[in-house]
Amino acid sequence: PMVLNVKISKTVEIFSLVKQMEADGIDVTSLCVGEPDFPPPQAVLDAASRAISDCDTRYTAVTGTAALRQAIADDLNRRKGLTYDPQTEVVVGNGAKQCVYQGVLATCGPLDSVVIPAPYWPSYPEMVSLTGATPIILETKEEDGYLVTPEALREVLEENDDVKLLILCNPSNPTGGVHTEKRLRELADVLDEYPNVAVLADEIYERLVYNDEPEGRHVSFASMPNMFHRTMTVNGFSKAYAMTGMRLGYLAAPARLAKATTTIQSQLTSCAGSISQAAGVAALEDVAEEELEANVSIMRGKRDYVVDRLRSMPNVNLVVPPTGAFYVLPDVSAYYDGDDVALCLDLLKSKRLALVPGSSFGAPGTVRISYATSMEELELAMNKLEEFLAEDNF
Repeated sequence: PMVLNVKISKTVEIFSLVKQMEADGIDVTSLCVGEPDFPPPQAVLDAASRAISDCDTRYTAVTGTAALRQAIADDLNRRKGLTYDPQTEVVVGNGAKQCVYQGVLATCGPLDSVVIPAPYWPSYPEMVSLTGATPIILETKEEDGYLVTPEALREVLEENDDVKLLILCNPSNPTGGVHTEKRLRELADVLDEYPNVAVLADEIYERLVYNDEPEGRHVSFASMPNMFHRTMTVNGFSKAYAMTGMRLGYLAAPARLAKATTTIQSQLTSCAGSISQAAGVAALEDVAEEELEANVSIMRGKRDYVVDRLRSMPNVNLVVPPTGAFYVLPDVSAYYDGDDVALCLDLLKSKRLALVPGSSFGAPGTVRISYATSMEELELAMNKLEEFLAEDNF
């Protein structure tokens, strides 16, 4: 069976271990899951409650309710300058993760290759393998902030003439790096020479950007010159609106690609939950920008605290601080001879602190830290990490 070729997510594996330890009465400090610690906006909760009270519990269209698709199209037009037909170019799914997988399924198959920049979200290569295609890992450099350079992209495309898809996560999980508009234009210029390569732009963290300069703001890849017709934009409600358990995401793409993903979804899960969709409409239409900006400001403070603490620890390297998402990927290769998995397991056992080994993200010798938790928890976690590294773990 194809499943024999699929690896279990280390994030899920460690999270499951943490939950088991907690069930056994062991208190664990966990920075391993990317889930905001703030609740969904009240407008979202109220909309979900109304949907239940009004018995809005029936199947919707496979692609989602007309109201939600219209709200998504309006939001993308207003904030990103992108124009999508809500009837034919927006597909609502059960979380952005489903939308990513369906985007891969819609464009790739056996004998095809998919370019995945590393460090990467661990599900990307496994999703590609499930289609029968081959993941090609494009290595990036820490000194470049783990961002894709046009030179590296050109090289991998020149060497592989069977590439059908580039997956670009911006802002990045696990690095928190953000490709600027200038860099995206440079990548688009390269792709202009390779018209058969589609792009899956995973922009789930696009509202969590901490650069105040205009050139540092998030820009959708689909808005780059000549890129709209080949780009599938994936986004959702889990990160910015803290609606993780509601499992709601979407894919916006030209009609031919949206239709392909709709066909796949119709045979896999049908529609997303009607209650979650009602909450999604409220998120896009009723939540004030000021409320979202306040959450971003809080996240920025947490990022600054974690970066400062990490940079004060001997032999922990963080060359370029993250400017988006809510992750930090420090280099801890000076410890445990670079064995990040052993380091994380011993850290969990001795200090009851859960981090995710960077090797599962294609970045051996690093650890991924999620700062999407309370400041009290972050302070405790940084104290535990500092103590652990000081205990002769070279």
